[in-house]
Amino acid sequence: MILSDAFLAIADPNRRHLLEELRRGPKTVGELASGLPVSRPAVSQHLKVLLDAGLVNATAEGTRRVYAVSAGGFLQLNVWLDQFWEA
Repeated sequence: MILSDAFLAIADPNRRHLLEELRRGPKTVGELASGLPVSRPAVSQHLKVLLDAGLVNATAEGTRRVYAVSAGGFLQLNVWLDQFWEA
């Protein structure tokens, strides 16, 4: 993951909403789309950006993909941000 990609990924309010929903637990595209005023294909595109940035991961369950927050991606963001809080 490149940090600039992660920051670009979380810059979009729809993607931040998706991350907040996924923080509560893994969900499918359909479940995520029900909380947004955008189409399922748009949600899939947003999830692709988050996947590429390493902030979420997906697992196949039958014909569905279930998305979840990637702790590793956020750990890298936290490590980078923490440098600004140390004296």
